[in-house]
Amino acid sequence: MGCYRIAEIGGDGIGPEVVAEAVRVLEAVQSSELRFSFERAEVGAALYERTGEDLPRETVDLCRSVDAILFGAAGLPDVRHADGTELVPQVTLRMLLDLYAGMRPIKLYPGVPTPLKITDGRAIDYVIFRENTEGLYVGVEHYIGVGSDRKAAAESVMIVTRFGAERIVRYAFDYARRHARRKVTLVHKANILKLTQGLILEAGREIAKQFPEIAFEDRIIDATAMALVLDPSRFDVIVTENMFGDILSDEMAGLVGGLGFAPAANVGSDVAIFEAVHGSAPDIAGQGVANPTALMLAACLMLDHQGEREAARRVRAAVEGVWREGHARTRDAGGQASTAELTDAVIAKLRA
Repeated sequence: MGCYRIAEIGGDGIGPEVVAEAVRVLEAVQSSELRFSFERAEVGAALYERTGEDLPRETVDLCRSVDAILFGAAGLPDVRHADGTELVPQVTLRMLLDLYAGMRPIKLYPGVPTPLKITDGRAIDYVIFRENTEGLYVGVEHYIGVGSDRKAAAESVMIVTRFGAERIVRYAFDYARRHARRKVTLVHKANILKLTQGLILEAGREIAKQFPEIAFEDRIIDATAMALVLDPSRFDVIVTENMFGDILSDEMAGLVGGLGFAPAANVGSDVAIFEAVHGSAPDIAGQGVANPTALMLAACLMLDHQGEREAARRVRAAVEGVWREGHARTRDAGGQASTAELTDAVIAKLRA
């Protein structure tokens, strides 16, 4: 138990709205032994329009000094850098803070609509770990000119280091051991990308030997994508490279209710960001209809990370209870409840 300094970064669109609701829930779970102090900071497109910066130095410095970061969403479709590139301060922040482990829990809560035809009662409850700092997302790319056509071709470089591969695989296995998970699945494309993906596969096979109590398997990415739709209950912990993890986690978010139910953690050695997977959704910003569930569940990941397991359990139970009863469904899940009304229902559960 303790007092934690939390950077509160709303960002753009619905980001400030859902972060504010997560803060309300964290304030409701406080006790004499568990306290939070929140410090606001700015990033994103709206800030860029005002100041010419989307990630100011003072925000980075604050993020380095706090115990954890709650992040909403960043970016607006019509706001770009002067060179036409997209504003992605959240990615830049991950790189600056070396938040190498991207964690996305995938769980289907009772009462949440899903397009899956689940008839045998098997649960969907697993975790995807994504390497956050390497692969194609390092952005090393350039045009290749031919004659007068300077854009005749384009080339991107996939960078995979043994250090990066080993630390994300080890993180996944350590997580599985701490949380009594039974199996780790490493997802790759080493049958085609024999060197870069092969390095990840090699790291997985070697590190798996150090965790004999945990089953290990490796799967090709395309076969995994199909299996996640046909029988997601067969998975427990998945670890993969940057782009594959991004795609698979969004695929599965759609099968457990959508991005409004998809929390994420980006973890480094010194600090971590806890966020929703969804974007800024400017089309519904300010209407009070956004689903704050993902940010509430991200706050639970933050509590877990800080060792506050009982507080995390209480918040998850409250969120699950509200969705099971179905009295406070937001619009994205077929209901009429407002953002604040859903939070009110969760807080009422916490205080019951």
